[in-house]
Amino acid sequence: MTIIHSVEDLKKIYGTIAEPSHIKVTPALTAEYRQMIEASPFVALATVGPEGMDCSPRGDKGGVVRVEDEKTVLLPDWRGNNRIDSLLNIVRDPRVALMFLVPGSTTTMRINGKAVVSIDPALLDSFEMDGKHPRTVTIITIDEVYFQCARALIRSELWNPENFVDTASLPTPGALMKAAKADFDKETYDREWPERAAKTMW
Repeated sequence: MTIIHSVEDLKKIYGTIAEPSHIKVTPALTAEYRQMIEASPFVALATVGPEGMDCSPRGDKGGVVRVEDEKTVLLPDWRGNNRIDSLLNIVRDPRVALMFLVPGSTTTMRINGKAVVSIDPALLDSFEMDGKHPRTVTIITIDEVYFQCARALIRSELWNPENFVDTASLPTPGALMKAAKADFDKETYDREWPERAAKTMW
């Protein structure tokens, strides 16, 4: 197996970068980039910390983040599994990367920047949903923002309903956990999960 070990060798394979790939990168949100991000209900949040890297899915009704200004987006932290891997990373290393998906669109948006975790009462209150509030809000300062080439989503046909997988053919969450811990009660977990999720969405 031939492995690439140098930047120079890698660049020889891929050649020069076309102009659009350079000029699309901006240090702040343009009106058009803001429109794309505000249309996204889902983002993958990548962080890094002493134990390694993490990439966490985040979703919300409407827009997944709130655009505060051209350099700042706000990401509320709603109910989850309490592992808080992303937040643990951020309080020790502020570097973050986000990739936004817009249902039906093959254009993804990317933000690279730095983040802090806030528990400001007024900020938490401003995200009230069904009488509940996030426990924290991640404040992300944009270093660069750009859109991603659509080829990946076109190739994958991600939004094509004809390619949707029959979820009945996949392992259930309970089965996945039983594979990790042999004595886990997967039947009880799978039976109770839908109702528990519905009651703890926010």
